[in-house]
Amino acid sequence: MSNGMLKVEGSRIVDADGRAVVLRGTALGGWMLMENFMNGFPGRECQIRAALLEVLGQEKYEYFFDKFLEYFFTEKDAQFLASLGFNCLRLPLNYHHFEDDMNPMVIKEEGFKHVDRVIELCAKYNIYTIIDLHAAPGGQNQDWHCDNPTGYPAFWDHKHFQDRVVNLWEVIAARYRSNTWVAGYNLLNEPADKQWTRLLAFYDRIIPAVRAIDPNHILFLEGNTFSMDFSGFDKVFPNSVYAVHDYCGFGFPNRIGRYVGEKDQDIYIRKMYDRKVEFMKKHDVPIWNGEFGPIYEKESNPDWKVQNEERYNMLDKQMEIYTSEGIAWSIWAYKDINIMGMVFVNPDSAWMKLLGPILEKKRVMAVDSWAYDDAHLQEGLFGPLHKWFEDNIPEKHSKKYPWQWRMNMHVFRGIRGITLAEYLIPEWAEYFRGKSFQELDELAASWKFENCVGRERLNETLRLYSSMKSDDERLVGKVIQPVELTNGKKEGVFELSPIEKARIKTTVSEVRVAA
Repeated sequence: MSNGMLKVEGSRIVDADGRAVVLRGTALGGWMLMENFMNGFPGRECQIRAALLEVLGQEKYEYFFDKFLEYFFTEKDAQFLASLGFNCLRLPLNYHHFEDDMNPMVIKEEGFKHVDRVIELCAKYNIYTIIDLHAAPGGQNQDWHCDNPTGYPAFWDHKHFQDRVVNLWEVIAARYRSNTWVAGYNLLNEPADKQWTRLLAFYDRIIPAVRAIDPNHILFLEGNTFSMDFSGFDKVFPNSVYAVHDYCGFGFPNRIGRYVGEKDQDIYIRKMYDRKVEFMKKHDVPIWNGEFGPIYEKESNPDWKVQNEERYNMLDKQMEIYTSEGIAWSIWAYKDINIMGMVFVNPDSAWMKLLGPILEKKRVMAVDSWAYDDAHLQEGLFGPLHKWFEDNIPEKHSKKYPWQWRMNMHVFRGIRGITLAEYLIPEWAEYFRGKSFQELDELAASWKFENCVGRERLNETLRLYSSMKSDDERLVGKVIQPVELTNGKKEGVFELSPIEKARIKTTVSEVRVAA
């Protein structure tokens, strides 16, 4: 039995008895919102589903995906999460499960089959769930993770798309309003509205609509531009938690360098976090770090052990900050093909054996916009192309939204992540042609917990911090302390590349703030 509905009380989440509940856990990324780098396909989920429907036919298509959703999370997964001390699981959902684009506003009951099942499984092991709309009609941001195949976030330009999201959340709220094991509703993952005003207007519209049906569940609200920017917010909504996503560039190949524990690197980690949570602290509301985590190198990289240890060390520094602040968190993500996951599909599984050649081709061509390493493609190919863009686009026009993406990131996302991926999708789907029901079942079963490999170093870290209190003596002398910018200047919310840092002429002197 749960201790009643969770609610917000000041900067804390509490149960019905007023006892603090710190939600800590992970997310089912790659489940009801499949992602290219996590599941091992090019492009977007809507594209590979269409390709598989053509290759498999309707009956086998439906059979395979139903088995995939079933096997991806079973009771053994819930048992494992509970063994780590986790008390929360975020459920990222694609609207396509609940509504067809050619039949808008008509909700499909079958879409809730596996959502209901997982919520019940988690409740059995005292794990709360957060329902997360990860992909909205039209795309609420520019990227693959909202199943946007074009890079154009049409959600913000068409009221029709917003109407459909309001309708869907009204149905969800009615369905789960009495379920005390649902911690709350994450209304829109990583919105990215160039104008800012449309996001604010949408929150002003959808929150009363949900509250009219379910006045009690917590609402988890994300900042603009991939949940990193709260600068446009000027108020807080009652019984709401505000979510940041705190990915750090040191956790990725060829971003801002490798983490070696230097003072400047630690200051950078701390400043990135402090700026993202400034709004929450100012308004005394709870902080939920809804996504964070590094990429892990594989054995194909000769330096994989050293680089992974560097990223674990970086993650430790982040976890120390989160723990000392007493915040809720949800690491991304639980299960994948050995990229970020706490557990990953066995290399000897049917899934990995079947798709091995196309996965290697994807890696070499650096198709995905996340977890890529394109260093080998720079000389003679993308380096000259990016230089050509820089030489021909006036500097005053060289930045476009999302602002933190440098020009080369916009270029490769369009060329590789969208156009090149479109050509690879039919090739990927052909690997499934002619598969029997038994073979499709075996492929889906590759995602079962018992057929996966645990990332032990990561899981021990998460076990350590899942229940650690902010005053734990093991944190003494380890937590990176906040920094104060004495001249009032700020570098901004987002990461800066080393080149961009060098262009900043104003030097900001920094002094430590007493702990």
